Amino acid sequence: MVGRKKPLVVITRKLPDPVETRMRELFDARLNVDDQPMSRDELAAAMQEAEVLVPTITDRIDEDLIAGAGANLKLIANFGNGVDHIDVAAASRKGIAVTNTPNVLTEDTADMTMGLILTVPRRLIEGAKVLADNGKWAGWSPTWMLGRRIWGKRLGIVGMGRIGTAVARRAKAFGLSIHYHNRKRVMASLEDELEATYWESLDQMLARMDIISVNCPSTPATFHLLSGRRLALLQPSAYIVNTARGDLIDEDALIQLIQNGKIAGAGLDVFEHEPAINPKLLKLAAKGKVVLLPHMGSATIEGRIDMGEKVIINIRAYQDGHRPPDRVLPNRA
Repeated sequence: MVGRKKPLVVITRKLPDPVETRMRELFDARLNVDDQPMSRDELAAAMQEAEVLVPTITDRIDEDLIAGAGANLKLIANFGNGVDHIDVAAASRKGIAVTNTPNVLTEDTADMTMGLILTVPRRLIEGAKVLADNGKWAGWSPTWMLGRRIWGKRLGIVGMGRIGTAVARRAKAFGLSIHYHNRKRVMASLEDELEATYWESLDQMLARMDIISVNCPSTPATFHLLSGRRLALLQPSAYIVNTARGDLIDEDALIQLIQNGKIAGAGLDVFEHEPAINPKLLKLAAKGKVVLLPHMGSATIEGRIDMGEKVIINIRAYQDGHRPPDRVLPNRA
């Protein structure tokens, strides 16, 4: 008996070896072994040929690219949770399903968020740099390299979804008081577990917190959610941590407020125009005012393999004529 023809699957970036090996076994998989981001022309060519495209956050798939896609392209199986780089509505109009990889990055991203919550106020990078630069250290001093205590501080979480909740659980264990703003109030049982305070007004919460953690998705409605006006509400002793998406914060306004001593500092794993980093942020990092990480929130071997397995499950469901389990609908993108 002749087997079914394997679908042509184009993967835009290098994925973990176990994931690529499995894709080669199951599909007619075209790999990107050099891991160079595809140009717009290369993406367009891939979308002309492929039955399934597996992009990542570095691939901006807009309405024009989708309009020019070939008739064979029926699925965009995103390697990642966020789909703000894909015009889901345009894909839907053309009959192309879009899937993502939810619920596999929660713990990794929450770990990184908690790491930044500890690192920035306690000046860990500055301290490590003292030894790394020249190895010279004059010894312990009662007044040198003083940071801020974490225990007992108020943490305001912007976006109490899966990641926000995981951050809250970690933070509570470190003795922080949990506060949150969300589109909808979470269940009473979760509030009780976390001893969390709900703020319907984001403005009111921001003005009262010691640390802000940004954990909401990037959508047109959340672009610059933390605008210059809102950032100005923060106390001068407050810190802000962002492991979600860079465009949730007005980066220029944040820089100016930190430069002027209106905000104590920030820990950023994402940036408004990444991979480009604002030179002013780099200067603030050199002064110890901010901690900058190159989008490492989900960067664990286990997490990336889990993401790949989700992608494979979605492709196989499509291949078998079923609805992919992680399909993203236009009104939910």
